[in-house]
Amino acid sequence: MTRVTLLTFALVASAAVSVPAMQAQNCPTPVKHHSKKPAPPPCDDLRDQLAKQQAEIDALKAQIAAMQPATATTAAAPVPETDPIATPLAQKAEQDATAAQQAATGAVATAQDADKKALDASTKVDALHDEVYSPSAIHYKGVLIQPGGYFAAETVVRTRTMNSDIATPFNSEPYGNSNNYFISEFNATARQSRIAMQVTAPQAWGKAGGYVEADFLSAGTTSNSNQTNSYTLRVREAFGQVNLNNGFSFQGGQMWTLATEVKKGILAGPNAEALPPTIDPNYSVGFQFGRQYGLRFAQSLAGGKANVAFAVEESQIVFTGSNAPGNFFFGGAGSSGGLLNSTGGSSGGGSAAGAATGVQNYTDNLAPDLHAKATFDPGIGHYEIGGILRFFRDRVYPQSSFSTGNTTDSTVGSNYTTPGGGIYASARVPVTHFADVALKGAWGAGIARYGASNLGDVTARPSGQLEPLKTADGLFELDLHPTKKLDLFAFDGIEYLQRTTYIAPGTTTQVGYAGITTQNDTGCITQTAPVNATGYGYSATPSCSGATRYILESSAGFTYRFFNSPTKGRFQLSMVYSYLDRMAWQGYTNGTSFATATQFHGAQGINNMFFTGFRYYVP
Repeated sequence: MTRVTLLTFALVASAAVSVPAMQAQNCPTPVKHHSKKPAPPPCDDLRDQLAKQQAEIDALKAQIAAMQPATATTAAAPVPETDPIATPLAQKAEQDATAAQQAATGAVATAQDADKKALDASTKVDALHDEVYSPSAIHYKGVLIQPGGYFAAETVVRTRTMNSDIATPFNSEPYGNSNNYFISEFNATARQSRIAMQVTAPQAWGKAGGYVEADFLSAGTTSNSNQTNSYTLRVREAFGQVNLNNGFSFQGGQMWTLATEVKKGILAGPNAEALPPTIDPNYSVGFQFGRQYGLRFAQSLAGGKANVAFAVEESQIVFTGSNAPGNFFFGGAGSSGGLLNSTGGSSGGGSAAGAATGVQNYTDNLAPDLHAKATFDPGIGHYEIGGILRFFRDRVYPQSSFSTGNTTDSTVGSNYTTPGGGIYASARVPVTHFADVALKGAWGAGIARYGASNLGDVTARPSGQLEPLKTADGLFELDLHPTKKLDLFAFDGIEYLQRTTYIAPGTTTQVGYAGITTQNDTGCITQTAPVNATGYGYSATPSCSGATRYILESSAGFTYRFFNSPTKGRFQLSMVYSYLDRMAWQGYTNGTSFATATQFHGAQGINNMFFTGFRYYVP
């Protein structure tokens, strides 16, 4: 409180106290007089005193007025006077306002809590409704059963007929000597429709379960496309698994080979594999795959950012040779009593005799194929590196001189084992939110059966021992996602098989795969007329060895999802165009033998293929 304020307060207080006091002392109650003369004024002296005090007040005011400028210059800011009545009322009002604000805040918190509880209750009701009417899995005893699969309606047009359904046998692309090279084919099918079921049994230590998947891409002895398209159901995958909480996993049964790239982690499972986005069930040239028996042991590391696995898998030998001795064997025709196919032809580039006679050949395996792989998921992209070890065993009977017949010098044979193997690697990286790039490759000797073209694993030396063929595969893939409903993609793949030949002792004959002296390609561009009137048969093709050097495939297409719901499934349309190019190793093209030939050329087969597919996926 400033000096001026104190002075003013003292002055006012003095006046307020003095006046009543003087009135009480100098103005007593008047006494009534009975005299007729008026009484003298009782307060004349009081008025004199008041006048005197008023003069003093005026003098003080003048003094205060004179002091005001100096006080204003020295004070930082005027301090309001304290009202003895207003101040407590203001403080009370402020306390009431604070209490009211606190009450309002409490009411809002209570309302928010009530809203949260109501939302939680509504969410639980919705979850219960979904669990009852839209369960993600069927509860059966202590396990969860999840159905899966899709229904497919697909077509393929090839400008060069391959007498094939929706699956393309890449290594059977016809050359110019084949009548098939000059006629196209159209096929429509639902055989790739798929049924699947996953079973999961949660445990305190982790979970156990299994997965089974099947389609109709097999043909029984009565299957045909004439009337009922009665193709048989075949097993694609059927395996059990155990996953421990510490990251260790075991899988056993029929599954994708460990060499097949997965999207994340390292385990096989529903939609786990990173398949080329095509309609062809043989996928794409350059893609490494197989579905066969396997035992897989895997361990997750670094919180799942790294994984390692080891697997033992079923082995088969795919043999190819343009010239081979006749003193060895490594397999035989299947026995129907042993539940193997006795008919159906070779599955790949196998024995020409087996394919010609319609016999399904099987390998007498020494040991399973051994696989090891490591995968990495650092947060951006998925990366893999692995290797395969294989064992090729055959039984050889001695010959004193080379012969392609079955002439031997002894009925006593010996078994010979030759190892083979290779490495593979892949990388899949998101370039932007709308684009992914993938690159994969495989290199080695004797691993061609894991390529989509199913080229030969081995050929034969002049002695009859097996020799693994060097091979290299590669696949580049670009995936674009311009919208949630639309995917665009393109991929290019190659599979290469090296020429491997030997000179038979005591001769000038080349033995092995794609020997130039035995590659008679004089008829690779020559057609012959049919030999009967059935409409199905035509004459044997002219001479064209056509040992595959490499196969190329370039594809592009799109997938459009009309709708995609986690509870109602997905319906989509896909279209793919593929350009297929099969190039043979060079052989001689004129003369009656290599010695008289003056020109050399490699046969070539080119095909244009168009695929369409409508699919409904089970949610």
